[in-house]
Amino acid sequence: MSATDASLLASVDARTKLAGSNKMEILLFSLGTRETFGINVFKVREVSQTPAITKTPNMPFGVEGVLSLRGNIIPVISLARFVGSEQSGRKFDTMIVTEFNKSTQAFLVDSVDRIIRVDWDRVRAPENMMSTGANQNLITAITELEDGKLVSILDVEQILATVVGEPRMPDIPGAQLESDQYIFFVDDSVVARKEITSVLEKMGLKFQQATNGREAWDRLQVLASRSFGEDECLHDYLKLILVDAEMPEMDGYVLTKLIKSDVRFRGIPVIMHSSLSSNANKAMGSSVGVDAYVAKFDPAILAETLIPFLQR
Repeated sequence: MSATDASLLASVDARTKLAGSNKMEILLFSLGTRETFGINVFKVREVSQTPAITKTPNMPFGVEGVLSLRGNIIPVISLARFVGSEQSGRKFDTMIVTEFNKSTQAFLVDSVDRIIRVDWDRVRAPENMMSTGANQNLITAITELEDGKLVSILDVEQILATVVGEPRMPDIPGAQLESDQYIFFVDDSVVARKEITSVLEKMGLKFQQATNGREAWDRLQVLASRSFGEDECLHDYLKLILVDAEMPEMDGYVLTKLIKSDVRFRGIPVIMHSSLSSNANKAMGSSVGVDAYVAKFDPAILAETLIPFLQR
């Protein structure tokens, strides 16, 4: 599909302009049913015909086998099996090769349609709109096309976690942190929120969380409107804000811009924690003022990133 290939090969500079625009690009695809699915283009490395797949013993659920891609062995995952599609038993000739969470994998699909650009405020959490039949636990967001058709954006991070298992929680690096350190974090992924919570609890930190950018901004506004003593400010209470990049209703880039432009949050570092770990995405974070960028998900590295900001 030449139009799709051309879009996927768009320049990094062009994509970087999306930072802070509250827009995302979604690759639309089908699993052989009437439902339309989507994945953030930033997670997509390429789209191609499915080559020969090598079966291996004791494969996790949903893994069809492995293949060699430019010298690297990557797993091939059937999305149809995860969403419970009646098409899951058939052969899919198209695959989407993705890169996120510092991992490369191929997802089998029936066909790829096109890339669309949508405003994040038109992307809703699934509980706010009706799903059209896929396993709703695996849908991180839903948006609507101009013709009224719904697009289910799959939580591929959760799918990958199911395949490879959750990371072992290591011993978190020790640090002399004050017991009343309080941070705020936001992430739309159930898996990510669970992992972040485990790290913060091991660090002995108090925290508040949100599930999308809009909710996070509303809750941060409440915190900022608190009454403080004459010699106190919000920074004395809230030490750090941890934001995801991709979120329904408002992405992490716009959220960061709002935080950085509000004097009440002066001195509070914003750390971006994202499954998108390319240099382009780090540059996007820098362009809106994030103080550090950490890729998902390595619990020890997340803790090591947070500690210096909490010790200031």
